[in-house]
Amino acid sequence: MDHSKAPVLEALAAYHESGQTPFTPPGHKQARGADPRVRAVLGDAVFHSDVLATSGLDDRRSSGGVLEQAQALMADAVGAQHTFFSTCGSSLSVKAAMLSVAGPHEKLLVGRDAHKSVVSGLILSGIKPVWVDPQWDTERHLAHPPSAEAFAAAFEEHPDARGALVTSPTPYGTCADLSAIAAACHARNKPVIVDEAWGAHLPFHDGLPTWAMDAGADVCVTSVHKMGSGLEQGSVFHLQGDLVKPEVLKGREDLLGTTSPSVLLYAALDGWRRQMVEHGKTLYDDALALAADTRTRIAAIDGMHVHGRNDFCGPGLAADIDPLQIIIDISAMDTTGYRAADWIRAYHQVNLHLSDHRRISAQLTHADDESTTAILLAALRDVSAHARELRPASRVEVPPTSGLRLEQAMLPRDAFFGRTEQLPAQRAIGRISAEMLTPYPPGIPAVLPGERLTADIVRYLSTGVEAGMVVPDAVDTEAKSFRVVAED
Repeated sequence: MDHSKAPVLEALAAYHESGQTPFTPPGHKQARGADPRVRAVLGDAVFHSDVLATSGLDDRRSSGGVLEQAQALMADAVGAQHTFFSTCGSSLSVKAAMLSVAGPHEKLLVGRDAHKSVVSGLILSGIKPVWVDPQWDTERHLAHPPSAEAFAAAFEEHPDARGALVTSPTPYGTCADLSAIAAACHARNKPVIVDEAWGAHLPFHDGLPTWAMDAGADVCVTSVHKMGSGLEQGSVFHLQGDLVKPEVLKGREDLLGTTSPSVLLYAALDGWRRQMVEHGKTLYDDALALAADTRTRIAAIDGMHVHGRNDFCGPGLAADIDPLQIIIDISAMDTTGYRAADWIRAYHQVNLHLSDHRRISAQLTHADDESTTAILLAALRDVSAHARELRPASRVEVPPTSGLRLEQAMLPRDAFFGRTEQLPAQRAIGRISAEMLTPYPPGIPAVLPGERLTADIVRYLSTGVEAGMVVPDAVDTEAKSFRVVAED
């Protein structure tokens, strides 16, 4: 296929060149109706590229096949059989993937380190989750993806499960042994979905972890806006094999997706694919070299330890890591990642990727260079020099592994939509949660609807919020009270 082509971008250029006059949405009519104050900030190019996908970019019948061509090129670029674009983010794409494998009251094996969007999919669908425990690093208080053995054991206990879902890479850049997990699933003729939101770049350089399709995944969901050059909400999901039918996957996406997709997002996805095919190898040669150098420089800063393969990979841990996710343990500075991240933003206007009770992280991509990493390094050196100002930090009481694994007493859907009441934290202990409680970022729920709250988890969330943790999906974001299932 001719990867010098970008069908969406070319159709958009043709739209402009042909001088078409729309009597259709969008109502701004090529920026003419937009408030001049908005145009001054956004620029007219945004509005000029905001056209209808049909009766705009393509004709009423989509006979030009613009989107289909762009999706076929993307599939060819990464070696998938089918590719679908989504303008509603991977939060929607992963729901479509789940619904293509299991339906209401059917079982799906799910790694318990799944993103909150997966839990939302369980609530909407009524799928019964069979939770597969991640691999827990008790020394560093960090979860890595579940093992293939854990998925195989779950299938032995639940042979009626329709398939499995695993998250890899995690927001911390750690990766599952996807080949072994896929083999465990396929030995039982069951499909595996990979939430690879953080791995859109993986197909384009052999120095990066193996991407899901190469490892044998049936469906793979990627967020091109995270590690690629897509715009926010730009997502792609890929399909291969015959365990999931393409018409079923597309139908589920149609059920959930918008009927007014953004051509802006389509164009960015299309252009990114061309960029990666033509220049991805060189871009990631440079990015990986930059990451290696940056890691070395950060490791030399007082109080900072950069996690690498020796920390994160091995028996009982992750199978691989993405070196572009630079995870920095600052526990030697005797403060929290929350305080350090806030200080760096306030004094250096640098936004870090995630922070927790002992870590901060910086995400590098092909867009970074020595000028951006110099800014990062200056900020990190400065926060190290001012560490005394960040003490004493409130202590986050992180439970042991046993305290993090809660009893699933009800289906997520039943708990979420059932009768509820709001109780003070201490009175909520022992009750069934009716809400998701998700430290964000990275967005992995600490508590799911239907799980029974414990003293350990209530203390973790309460002390976490006092220390700077953000729990945006809670009814009470201060974690002083919790929404629970009402008791008769």
